Amino acid sequence: MLDRRKFLSTAAAMAAGNTATAWQKKPNIILVLADDLGIGNLGCYGGPFQTPHLDRLAQTGIRYTNAYTAPLCGPSRALIMTGRYAFRTGATNQDATGRMTPANETFLPAILKTAGYVSTSIGKWGQLPLGPADWGFDENLRFTGSGTYWNTQDKGKRYQVNGASKELLAKQYLPDVMHDSLMDFMTRHRSRPFFAYYSLSHIHGEILPTPDSKAGSDHYTDNIAYMDKLMGKLTAGLDRLKLRDNTLVLFAGDNGTGGNYADRATVNGQKLSGEKGSMLEGGALVPMIANWPGTVPAGKVSQDLIDSTDFVPTFAELAGAKLPSGRVLDGQSFAQRLQAKSGPARDWIFIQLASKWYVRDAAFKLDQSGQLYDMGRAPFREPAVAPESASAKTSHQRLQAALTKLNPAGGIKDDGDGSGRHANRQSKQKKRL
Repeated sequence: MLDRRKFLSTAAAMAAGNTATAWQKKPNIILVLADDLGIGNLGCYGGPFQTPHLDRLAQTGIRYTNAYTAPLCGPSRALIMTGRYAFRTGATNQDATGRMTPANETFLPAILKTAGYVSTSIGKWGQLPLGPADWGFDENLRFTGSGTYWNTQDKGKRYQVNGASKELLAKQYLPDVMHDSLMDFMTRHRSRPFFAYYSLSHIHGEILPTPDSKAGSDHYTDNIAYMDKLMGKLTAGLDRLKLRDNTLVLFAGDNGTGGNYADRATVNGQKLSGEKGSMLEGGALVPMIANWPGTVPAGKVSQDLIDSTDFVPTFAELAGAKLPSGRVLDGQSFAQRLQAKSGPARDWIFIQLASKWYVRDAAFKLDQSGQLYDMGRAPFREPAVAPESASAKTSHQRLQAALTKLNPAGGIKDDGDGSGRHANRQSKQKKRL
């Protein structure tokens, strides 16, 4: 419920012709989450694909080189929405994410609502439980599964808008429907602060032709190009609505590149170590770009360690929202550093999938078995090293202290098969064979 006095004062200010209301001073926040998009899928990271709109977003904002999240989409999205590690929420694998409840966890839109934000969830809801409205989203458009684009797909026959089933018509491209929904939401709510969780279909398989595909073209490249085109349309829409200067657009991947395409998603011609679902660097290292003209510095490349639990406290600080009490939040706000102000940076990040985990600083990584890895040549190489070596000893002690304090082994145990994936994945693969 919004504060009635704030509503009345804002309405009075607008009636008096004062557009600089208290609400309008709060930034709009758009979190764009691309599916199965690793750093090697974007030109601005040295990838072999053309992504001019996202490259431009990076050139006029901040491009992060050390942003991490869980290596699979369900656990990753749980981190983003709660700001809490999987051993606390139980979201250790693709199935376990569905066991979270509003009684035990608070998602981002409910937090931002305390600061007067209206919110929408558009796109993939995936392994997250219940529906967006149950977690505080005021509006939503959601589709079934992942990689949904056309009604020729079984899962693409219908989608839902605010709980009502809609038919995806022949020749309708679902990513375009999603973009139109976002533009409609922003147009209707441009006079007050909003939060949009824009969870893309691209570039998760099934890889199909886009509306721009030509005969004989490479459809994987086409999908990356169309995703980039949608980002250009988003920024153009913000400009048209005169919202760009008061809107933070944060673009990120939900995990590394999918295994079928990991060999193509290179960085300056080099293959990354690992891929989606892997505890190697390519599984959890994701592209992240922050753009907010006049507030976020332009043309900056940040080496700050970012953990996707950090989105909750960062967005809450920018919005002036109250964080949930009575539970541990693992995220650390980077709001000050985002705005080129002094503020603390992370010393390490923590990544977990199923019953495996590691803590990583700028130079080394320590996993659940006690093995230490030298990350000096990451993301291409990560050789194991002896923790007693002179160069590694101090980092090993610091990382071990961090793991001891976190105590993931003492949290909610993973009950899956150890891969972090769906329990029925192997049976589905056998059926296809």
